[in-house]
Amino acid sequence: MHVNALRPLGAEVTGIRVDTLDAPAVMWMRRALAEHGVVILRQQQTDDDALVRFLRSFGDIQFTAGETPVPSHPDLNVVSNVGRSRAPRSTFHVDTSYVRTPPAYTALRAVAVPEEGGHTLFSNQYRAHDTLPDNIRNGLEGRIVTHVATGVTLTDGQECRAEHPVLRRHPVSGRIALYLSALQRCASLSGMTAEQSAQTLSYLFALSTRADNVLRHRWAPGDVVMWDNRCVMHRADHSGVVGDRVLHRGMVSDAVT
Repeated sequence: MHVNALRPLGAEVTGIRVDTLDAPAVMWMRRALAEHGVVILRQQQTDDDALVRFLRSFGDIQFTAGETPVPSHPDLNVVSNVGRSRAPRSTFHVDTSYVRTPPAYTALRAVAVPEEGGHTLFSNQYRAHDTLPDNIRNGLEGRIVTHVATGVTLTDGQECRAEHPVLRRHPVSGRIALYLSALQRCASLSGMTAEQSAQTLSYLFALSTRADNVLRHRWAPGDVVMWDNRCVMHRADHSGVVGDRVLHRGMVSDAVT
């Protein structure tokens, strides 16, 4: 494998095929994801069968309730602008953070790439933690963020609320990441008044998503991109998109690191 490390996070990796991943390559990928946050695999020219096998090599597939499944592959969901009168909306977030065990990994496969735009952005949550002023970092020790579901339709009995440490140690790298999601999904920060909580969360979100802490991925045909939700936030940039943007998404449970 050859790794081209990117800044401020991420790596383009060659020498790995989604459709022929073996156990040593999976272990290598886990370490690469823990270190770089995002792994970009170019020119894969793969299909959904191979994507599902790829995901299952990392653990159990986890599907977000309320998302639109791929008709032929219900473990995957469709991310698309096709047939929409308005562009989709996206803000930086962690996938499905409002359940007790959010997914460890998410992967996207490019199905249709627009002529212009449609990039995906990623933030380095290790770096967000490491660049916090000491007094703020110390003040966050032991605090918990309550995450709530927004933007998805859930039925009775489905998880819609969970608590997670705002400073979270990664089980593979041992590094601490600032664990947030979209502000509308971060309902409160423990030990603070509602006003203090809102101000602190807004500050942390702005710090995490400043331009020098974000990688912009420009999609190309054949791309498969995987990232580690435990140290990365992401969002889609839907501004100025020309043409169809269709991605198939799968997620892997955090039950196995």
